[in-house]
Amino acid sequence: MTQMIKALFICTLLFLSVDADHRLRRRKYKLRKNGRNHQTPHFGFLPYQDEKIPLNPEADNKIPFEDTNGDANIPKQIEELAKPDFDIESDGHWDLINQNSGVSAMHVNLLPTNKIIVYDSKIYKPSRLNLAPGTPCVPYKDDQTKEDKLDCAAHAMEYDIETDEVRPIAVAAGDPWCSCGGLAPDGTFVSAGGFADGGKTLRYIGGDKCQGAKDQCAWREYDNLLVDVRWYASQLLLPNGNFIVVGGRRSFSYEYIPKEGQASKKTFFFPFLYETSDIDENNLYPFVHLSTDGNIFIFSNNRSLLLNPTTNKVVRTFPVLPGGARNYPASGMSALLPIDLNTDANTNKIKVEVIVCGGNVPDAFQIAETKKTFLPALDDCNRLIITDPKPKWDTELMPSKRTMGDSLILPNGQILFINGAQKGTAAWWNADEPNYTPVIYNPEKPKGQRFKVLKASEIARMYHSTSAVLPNGKVWVGGSNTHNNYRNLDRFPTETRVEAFSPPYLNKEFDKYRPTIDETALTKELKYGDSFELEFTVENGGELSKNDIKVTMYSPPFTTHGVSMGQKLLVLKNDGVINVSQGTFRIKVVAPPSNVVAPPGYYLLFVVHRGLPSKGAWVRIQ
Repeated sequence: MTQMIKALFICTLLFLSVDADHRLRRRKYKLRKNGRNHQTPHFGFLPYQDEKIPLNPEADNKIPFEDTNGDANIPKQIEELAKPDFDIESDGHWDLINQNSGVSAMHVNLLPTNKIIVYDSKIYKPSRLNLAPGTPCVPYKDDQTKEDKLDCAAHAMEYDIETDEVRPIAVAAGDPWCSCGGLAPDGTFVSAGGFADGGKTLRYIGGDKCQGAKDQCAWREYDNLLVDVRWYASQLLLPNGNFIVVGGRRSFSYEYIPKEGQASKKTFFFPFLYETSDIDENNLYPFVHLSTDGNIFIFSNNRSLLLNPTTNKVVRTFPVLPGGARNYPASGMSALLPIDLNTDANTNKIKVEVIVCGGNVPDAFQIAETKKTFLPALDDCNRLIITDPKPKWDTELMPSKRTMGDSLILPNGQILFINGAQKGTAAWWNADEPNYTPVIYNPEKPKGQRFKVLKASEIARMYHSTSAVLPNGKVWVGGSNTHNNYRNLDRFPTETRVEAFSPPYLNKEFDKYRPTIDETALTKELKYGDSFELEFTVENGGELSKNDIKVTMYSPPFTTHGVSMGQKLLVLKNDGVINVSQGTFRIKVVAPPSNVVAPPGYYLLFVVHRGLPSKGAWVRIQ
């Protein structure tokens, strides 16, 4: 009996010793669970379900990755919760990059050649830029004297974003004033419509059919090819690589742009544009966005719908947006919020959300035009999930009122509101109180924390001003002409100065955290749905996780009159980040799944590290 008692006593001591050791290991190595930061070695003891484990993020970050295969040379993929974007206190800064570009930037589009096509109107005689020597002057008839004259000034130019130099381009055919445009899949810039003799014109520049010596492309202009006049119309690239043109003054219709040199054969009556036209129109330059189901979201005045471009049927209408008018001449702003392709492989379930901000009350134009009384612009921003079964507008207030402003999607997914006025509407002499102050909107932050006021410009950018996102992350800003000609001495003179605005993410103190893409190893011709890898460096990257990095694809828009046509930012599906060596990383991402999500053509690709974008690299998908 005594021996049995001794044996039981020894067994009990051994059990307590093993149990104590087991508990110690459970406290040392902890598992990620229920949002807490825990630690787990490769042999992984699991905590009890009811055990409360204290948060120790500092210790969590120091646990080494153990190589169970014993090969220390294999690159390691690190998974952890996303860190927040860098907190940058900067409010950005402005640089004057061209004192006199010569042509006021009424219409702009960044090209894959790293040039910006810029043009205004033939009615503005003369501009501040002469045609190049040897270029024939353009004949015209003086409206007042009825005399035949020659116009030797340029009304279009190519702006080199790397040298800030300009090349004058002649506009010989129909007037492109208040036209629309966009980039074709081969990089050709295509512009439709305009004023008077340009109302049915199609014009092309660049691309595979460039006419002239290298880097000396000229316009290829074709008058009277459209069925209806397209003055103040909107243009959008479709999944099949063709363009649709919607609306225009007293053109309650849409049509499709045919192949270059061919005439459009048919126009489609669109009662929606007639129904949304009031005494001041407020339905010109409608907001037009391509949804991920292939349908077109069209917003006019205060109403919106989805149009199927294949069947030419309206498939859905949305709630009316209260508060005022949003399109020209009330001239609010609109953009697609970034489309995240990490959410669902089924393209029909990808979340698509639009934002519409600013504008003015419906009769603001009439009051400004007749009484020169300028009503305050609207200061609201409104979001609508157009893929939601029961969508509702969600409203918040901007820090300032804005009409005629631009809404640009930045490479990191934030929205920049820039340019415009705080009183009045679009059109000559119809606004006051320039809005000098850009504002960043972060759609991912909680409501009430999304806006950040940035550094103000010293140049008024009102009617006929424009802006464009550049590959280096800066924003090119030009134009502003509230007159029917070029005026040097005026309260708001015609602007041919060009500025570059650097958003806060370009603060030099954060350059050591900024990614740099290795373009020599980059796949620049993408196929839909294919996975591809890219390498990038971060000087002070440490060990980056999948959730620290986003890869975005941006389609540079055609911008005029506060409307950015064809603008879209896609957040590519991210399959993980691998630490290749000190400061060098490789990420595997998936190209957009189809041409419905990303129409064929050129995009800028960015790597974004916690809100800091790399310099963009041009890629082409087809």
